[in-house]
Amino acid sequence: MIPDTSNARRSILARIRQAQAHGDPAKGSPADLARTRDRDAYLAERPRGFGPSVGADVLEHFSHQAQRMASTIDRVPTEADVPQAIARYLVTQQLSLRIAAWPSFAHINFDIKDADLPALEVEFRAPVGEDLVGLGGAFAGIAETGTLMLLSSEQTPASTHLLPETHIALLHVNRVVAHYEDAFALMRAEHGEPPRAMNLVSGPSRTADIEQTLVMGAHGPYRVHIILIG
Repeated sequence: MIPDTSNARRSILARIRQAQAHGDPAKGSPADLARTRDRDAYLAERPRGFGPSVGADVLEHFSHQAQRMASTIDRVPTEADVPQAIARYLVTQQLSLRIAAWPSFAHINFDIKDADLPALEVEFRAPVGEDLVGLGGAFAGIAETGTLMLLSSEQTPASTHLLPETHIALLHVNRVVAHYEDAFALMRAEHGEPPRAMNLVSGPSRTADIEQTLVMGAHGPYRVHIILIG
């Protein structure tokens, strides 16, 4: 039996926070608040460097860069159109219709309204080893490199975009920003601090370590399919 190390980890981190006068991370100690103020002041005092041009159409640049990184792109008007878009993609690619989806997507009705498309088998949970398709979302899209910023939580498990062979990512068009600095500023504005895991994903996993031969899916998904909403 694999031992549960959660309590030991919490105890160790609590002692470290106490030694550094951090207090309860959920409440924020005076030292934490002071450090946050110092950080924000430091960032405000320093001019931001120049980023690469993304042109007038940030969304178009994001789509172009994402496809350069071997992601595929679809776009739907509303969240209600997402299930049909997913079914079309899975049928076209001849992939499994069984999906492990973020629990935060439980409010979406995944019943297929198109009689020509098959039903989806959607379970709102973190994926396990036999799951081939994971449905997650992105906190933001970064246009300069076509990158997805993904933040973990109980409702948005990081394993969804790491474990299955196919990662389908939902991204609202108003969450696409020009540069990395914009994405990090948005994260600080909405969350204060980064979560336990923050991933920056640019297309499918790949490596060329062996004889400089490109291999897809080496450390994660073979496919990244982004559905833009809006």
